[in-house]
Amino acid sequence: MIRESSIRAYAGHVGIRKSNQVVNEALREGKQTAFLSHSHKDAELAKGLQGFLQAQGWKVYIDWEDTSMPQSPNRETAQNIKDRIKRLDWFIYLATANSASSRWCPWEIGYADGVKHIDRIVIVPTRDSVGRNYGNEYLELYHQVSSAEGGGYGLFNPINKRGGLLETVQL
Repeated sequence: MIRESSIRAYAGHVGIRKSNQVVNEALREGKQTAFLSHSHKDAELAKGLQGFLQAQGWKVYIDWEDTSMPQSPNRETAQNIKDRIKRLDWFIYLATANSASSRWCPWEIGYADGVKHIDRIVIVPTRDSVGRNYGNEYLELYHQVSSAEGGGYGLFNPINKRGGLLETVQL
């Protein structure tokens, strides 16, 4: 579980580059990439998570930074999202109150579950400022990013709850 305030702290970091540019460069260079599923109501959290993960070496795509996306969601939006989920190496789901009530986030993880290997789907469960946790129930089927006992953050297996530090995960 990660506190939302910890994620938010990364949102203002200088050096966070627009995801479409970063991901396209990573694809050209053969580097690993990730699609970030989140509620647009959590834009600041999404940018914070992107910054945090970029600091760990992850190349993260956020759909609303992509200038090729339609202004209003439609069939083309859905197709573009499906294409990105398939094309990028990882699928990351930012679990918050807003993503739980979103129309798109459950659709995105359902689609990812059908096209990605289960080891390539990662949940980032969060805890809000009043102590409520998000990322339970069916989301516990997937690997999760959480605080590690020895400090830092790790990527943990859903079955045995074991994993490695995030910066040592082979992307």
